[in-house]
Amino acid sequence: MAKCNKCGKSGLFFKVNTEGKCKECSRILLLQREETELLDKITKHQEEITKKASLRILLLQREETELLDKITKNREEITKTNESLEQIKIKRYSIFAAISNEAKNDALLQISDKINEQNSVLQKIIAQTEEKQQLLIVLTEEYEKTEKSILLNANKTKKFQTMLKSMQYSAQRYFESEGFSRDLPSNEKICEVDELLSTTVKLKLHLMDIRELRKLYNQNEKIIQEILVKYQGRYTTKANMTIYKLMVIALEAELQNVLFNLSYSKLDKAVKDIKAITAKYLKIATDGNQSIATTVTKFIGEIEFLFIEAIKIEYEYYIQKARIKEEQKAIREQMRQEAAEIKLLEEERKKVEQEELKYQKEIANIKDQIANTSDATKIIQLEERITKVQLQLDDVEKKKEEIINLQNGKAGYIYIISNLGTFGESTFKVGMTRRLEPQDRVDELGDASVPFKFDVHSFIFSNSARDLENNLHKKLHNKRVNKINLRKEFFNTTIDELEEIVYGLEPSAEFNRTMLAEQYFQSMAVDIIPESVNIVDDENYIDEAL
Repeated sequence: MAKCNKCGKSGLFFKVNTEGKCKECSRILLLQREETELLDKITKHQEEITKKASLRILLLQREETELLDKITKNREEITKTNESLEQIKIKRYSIFAAISNEAKNDALLQISDKINEQNSVLQKIIAQTEEKQQLLIVLTEEYEKTEKSILLNANKTKKFQTMLKSMQYSAQRYFESEGFSRDLPSNEKICEVDELLSTTVKLKLHLMDIRELRKLYNQNEKIIQEILVKYQGRYTTKANMTIYKLMVIALEAELQNVLFNLSYSKLDKAVKDIKAITAKYLKIATDGNQSIATTVTKFIGEIEFLFIEAIKIEYEYYIQKARIKEEQKAIREQMRQEAAEIKLLEEERKKVEQEELKYQKEIANIKDQIANTSDATKIIQLEERITKVQLQLDDVEKKKEEIINLQNGKAGYIYIISNLGTFGESTFKVGMTRRLEPQDRVDELGDASVPFKFDVHSFIFSNSARDLENNLHKKLHNKRVNKINLRKEFFNTTIDELEEIVYGLEPSAEFNRTMLAEQYFQSMAVDIIPESVNIVDDENYIDEAL
């Protein structure tokens, strides 16, 4: 009776290989060996890249050091040449004083020839120095290109690591998977998959408003598309291909549904939902056709890992949103306190102004008394009184100036808004408000003066809001709509250019690219305008319906 020397299973008809292991244990051992080989290859590849980069950087550093040494030597030669030139000039003047008038012209010609010779030498040295500087610029550019190449290779390595993790996840969760395929799909196949195997209606993800999260999601989505192409090529019959395509579309729709219901503190539930969904589809597919069970199991394992990664990336948005919400809450509280302080300062300023007015009147009265008296003693006393009052007035004015400076705070919000129905898709307003709730200012702008409400693309809080607004306006200066009145803050630009400018000045800002324009699109869909609108009492309507 055969018995596996690893898992211990045995039976009358139980089979083991020559090493004494059952089929399942042999499969696991084979997967583990392949995993070790893959990890070794990745490690060696990383070591080779690091070694090459280190050697290249060391070589550039040596060349840079040698070039700097040469430049230093050239500069020393230039200095010596200048010193020699000065010495020649001194000798020329001494000769000029010593020689007679008859030999003056000859001496001047000789000295002139020497000067020209030294100038030519100096010009050669300067030309050599410029050549060395150009070489240094070229070497610097090569060094920057090398750094970019290293960064690109690091991104490729990260992509391969993600694919490896999905394979490892599949191997650990589903033990009946086949060997790993290293065939990468072409771009044409990926485009075909993106068109045929994706859902018709796409969910607008929150993460798309944050550049770094958008990059991570797009990279994960690209790996998903590559896996879809890889497994699509394994089905030869139309029936199996149809099952595969329908399953992929359904899984994509299920993922969008999970992402739609995702919210803060619900990450674990979303991950459980994905695992339950993939398990359900695996059972349906394998029960329908046992011939594709192994391939479907492997596919489900890899796609499940990548779906979970997509959920984690979207969940990161909620984490950042919650963090920003807490920060904004603290900022609003700070702004409320500042508003209360400004109110107190305003009251204090009014008191100081009243006191200032009293001192000014007192000085005016004393000056009138001086003008109406001829007593010298009394005039001296009144002038001393004016001096004292003036000192008190100076103190009051200084206090008033301090209060005004305290009132002039710099914190505020930059808002970027659009109005598709009113101004079109290429016109944006970029302004600043010190309101505690910046949306109040946007609602105020979208009142009866325009037919539709404004869409908000970004609210950016800054401790130097006016400076940030000025920087944005400088970047967009040539895109102004009103080129006469520069206080009109409307600009003709694209959503891409505006997003690039915002992230360039504030990398942590949140930017929403979508123009909702709800009332505008609803108005475009209405052919007949009703003469009046009936207002229904919701509570009475519900009672009648019940």
